[in-house]
Amino acid sequence: MENFINAVRSALVLLAFFASWTHAAPIVMDEIAAIVDDDIIARSEIENRLATIKAQAANPASLPPDNALREQIIERLIVEKLQLQVARRAGIRVSDSELNDAMRRIAEQNQLTLDQFRQAIEQDGLSYNDMRRQVEQEIMIGRVQQGVMNSRIEISTNEIDDFLATEAGQELTADEFRVGHILIPFKGGTSSNSVNAAKAEADAIIEALATGSNFQSLAMEKSAGSNALEGGDLGWRKPSALPTLFADIAVDMAVEEVKGPIRSSSGFHIIKMIQRRGATAEGLIDQTRVRHVLIKPNEIRSLEEARQLAEDLRGEIVAGRDFGEVARLYSEDPGSALSGGDLGWNTGREFVPEFASMMRGTEEGVVSPVFQSDFGFHFLEVTGKRVEDFSDMFKRNQVENYLRNQSFEEEVDNWVREIREDAFVEIRS
Repeated sequence: MENFINAVRSALVLLAFFASWTHAAPIVMDEIAAIVDDDIIARSEIENRLATIKAQAANPASLPPDNALREQIIERLIVEKLQLQVARRAGIRVSDSELNDAMRRIAEQNQLTLDQFRQAIEQDGLSYNDMRRQVEQEIMIGRVQQGVMNSRIEISTNEIDDFLATEAGQELTADEFRVGHILIPFKGGTSSNSVNAAKAEADAIIEALATGSNFQSLAMEKSAGSNALEGGDLGWRKPSALPTLFADIAVDMAVEEVKGPIRSSSGFHIIKMIQRRGATAEGLIDQTRVRHVLIKPNEIRSLEEARQLAEDLRGEIVAGRDFGEVARLYSEDPGSALSGGDLGWNTGREFVPEFASMMRGTEEGVVSPVFQSDFGFHFLEVTGKRVEDFSDMFKRNQVENYLRNQSFEEEVDNWVREIREDAFVEIRS
């Protein structure tokens, strides 16, 4: 066994030497800080990570001694290497475009362009390529953790039911509202003249809104509310976070609906529902049932011949031939032909844009014109429309995700500890 381990170590040293040949000086034995299963940690990795920590520290003088930091860094690198090994064995990869997007988002979070971000990193004495590589590894580790936790964390139906019955569950699954607010104050106390003047001004604003005036502009011009300069926008809020005065009114409002004037001790309020989201808003889904015939051009059928065949078959259906029969005999969509072209209930998001657009614009029971997509030539018939309530499913998914996230960090720590204990790790002094 000892001979085998020595052979592995020698192989790792040679691999490290050749892998670094085109990038830097060869890694020799005294530059290896640790062996982690079939990978190594080079001393340069530790020093680079130490430099990054110091560069990012708000007060470098408050950091622990370098030796203590190096110990922490080595342990962090060990568990990173082990997780990356699992990710690679699972075939997890990060494309260049995904990595570019990630770097761009980090730059934007720092209010910099990507070029400015790169310059800032290099001015701190750090390597942009090293940071890019570290971000890539963080993405891979995040994905492998998510995949492993999906199989390790199980949330039962009873756990979801129990949480939904609690006050916390009801708060979590409550819809959120983005409300616009205008306050017309009483000027000069609550005398009848002051109240009447404020009421008249509020009524005039509501009338202006009804004829197309812009809510945000009126709020900035007329409102005495604390959010006037934001166009009266109160931001996203749960019902419990809305002002008590109009919380009960807001929950029943449709998007773009305006209510008021609502009187309070300070004046008259006008509210507008700008947006809403949550189970009630997103749980009601428009669905369409559709069937189609697809004719494809091929080696013996030209593009124009495929179009003409589709037109001829559509003409036969319009003249009275059964749609399902034509689909079974002629449609070249293997997923639907045997069922008479039926694609079932859908939202439209499942289809290519040309198909979705034609489906939305076709009345129920009408055979559409022939149209082209990347797949070939189609015509379709909408056979049903409905609004399906998925609000309960939406709430249950919210709760499941919440309960899963509560357990996530703890279970990740357990998993990392397990793979750390099972790994071969040699730390060199």
